[in-house]
Amino acid sequence: MIEHIVMIKIKENSNKIEISNLIKQSLENLPNLIKEIKYYQVGLNLSKSPTAYDIVLISRFDNFDTLEEYRVNPEHQKVLDIIKTHAEKTAVVDFEK
Repeated sequence: MIEHIVMIKIKENSNKIEISNLIKQSLENLPNLIKEIKYYQVGLNLSKSPTAYDIVLISRFDNFDTLEEYRVNPEHQKVLDIIKTHAEKTAVVDFEK
């Protein structure tokens, strides 16, 4: 099982709440569209720390092949376009459970 974790920091000049909710909703739609997803959880940050990211995604896939199928899926790519438009930076960790 592969655990795929992504953290997203929204650009400072954006309406963070509105953009965070848009990205969260877009991500939460993906399990209905992409069969490779085994587990999917999206959370919005509650911390006031200046180093905190705004959104976290925790997801699981059977193996690296199914994770790659998810990454290149056109529905995932649409959400990535939204994220790229509004993200200041992202961080990703993939590890085997």
